[in-house]
Amino acid sequence: MDQAAAQRLVFAMLDADGDGVVSRAEYMARATNAARAAGREDDDPLVVTARTLGERAWALMDADGDGGMTFDEYAAWAGAEAFDTVCAPVLGALFDLADTDGDGTLDLAEFTALRTALNNPPANAEAAFAVLDTQHDGRVRRADYIASIRSHVTGGNSPMGEALYGGVPVG
Repeated sequence: MDQAAAQRLVFAMLDADGDGVVSRAEYMARATNAARAAGREDDDPLVVTARTLGERAWALMDADGDGGMTFDEYAAWAGAEAFDTVCAPVLGALFDLADTDGDGTLDLAEFTALRTALNNPPANAEAAFAVLDTQHDGRVRRADYIASIRSHVTGGNSPMGEALYGGVPVG
């Protein structure tokens, strides 16, 4: 999948209401939804970190500061450098929220709860988990998770990305 197609799929996931614009509220709901799915309170340090990193990311993605991010804004911003400096820390913080036992891995239930909270269908999350569980031990490691998403959003080969975003309408 090329980078533009991958970006469209990610944008469609971020645009929770499907109106063609990702609002600040939609983007920031990711940390809230992940925290709720993991049973974490608002004052949990991991929730605070995820929200802080999310605010930083949002400020950079909403280039014109109007409170909404169009696909064109997202596409102009997204790429390897933005992923490495902004997205990877946000995704890591969201992973940490879902890692309820703090072991640096997610089991299928934790992974599915996280990805469902981030607007992926549960069946897609289960398929993505299957390709990320490379050691066949029922666990997904943080580094593997982030590397696979990076590969997807930069247009590389990502079986997890294909599984997560399979069947998501692009438009």
